[in-house]
Amino acid sequence: MKTALIQQRYYGTKSKTIEATVLKIADAAEKGAQLIVLQELHQNEYFCQSEDTAFFDYAESFEEDMKFWGETAKQYGVVLVTSLFEKRTAGIYHNTAVVFEKDGSVAGKYRKMHIPDDPGYYEKFYFTPGDTGFEPIDTSLGRLGVLICWDQWYPEAARIMALKGAQALIYPTAIGYLECPEDRTDELCEKENTPEEKRKMREAWISVQRGHAVANGLPVITVNRVGSEKDASGILEGIRFWGNSFVFGPQGECLAQAGEEEETIIVDIDLRTGEEVRKIWPFLRDRRIESYGCLQKRFCDEKA
Repeated sequence: MKTALIQQRYYGTKSKTIEATVLKIADAAEKGAQLIVLQELHQNEYFCQSEDTAFFDYAESFEEDMKFWGETAKQYGVVLVTSLFEKRTAGIYHNTAVVFEKDGSVAGKYRKMHIPDDPGYYEKFYFTPGDTGFEPIDTSLGRLGVLICWDQWYPEAARIMALKGAQALIYPTAIGYLECPEDRTDELCEKENTPEEKRKMREAWISVQRGHAVANGLPVITVNRVGSEKDASGILEGIRFWGNSFVFGPQGECLAQAGEEEETIIVDIDLRTGEEVRKIWPFLRDRRIESYGCLQKRFCDEKA
């Protein structure tokens, strides 16, 4: 399965960003890509840096966006993983990954389940937790376990996708370093901006997903944003997204990894290798499912 990960910046407007994305899709398809994965909320800036009701207007075009990306998938004959802002009804909005088949039809969708609320990542203001469950999406290329960004920190989500037959785990994501002006000296800025703290955050993000690959015997495909984006509220300076999109194989081997600039990675992924790895490392066989009931509790204390 020749797979393209399109890691790009925001170009200042939705139209310019989409134009750049389509050119990258066309180039990847010409080079033989069969599966193309885009980053989280790829049409616009990462607007969740602040809480502003005006940004809900971005979701008004959800149906039009679905039609456009379906036509794009059909035009280039690829399976396309997108990340869109969905308005379901007044007051209910979702961060939604839509997977299009190469004929332009919708193969399936996943609504983000884990929603963060941290400085610069105020997603709980915008997104209702998803209700699709952790269900793999069947495509002509294979069964894809599509999750979104904050989901990547939860081994439970990856495990359930694996137990339901996913052949690969896919994470569109938007994560980076909080930027602060030089004259700002508060504790948050000082902590976030040290080189050591940046390294630890980035390595933690990579390591946890590499662990999902190993624990489940599945390839993991993650596509992150790049570039510096200002906080529209002016409270924070903004976020510099660290890129580093990657593909890990089912034993945690690095098949490809990008840097911190715009880049399209094209990599061959053999979905059959996961089955062979599981014969050698049968982690699913040795699970003690009768002892895992505590996972359904918020905290495993006696009071429950």
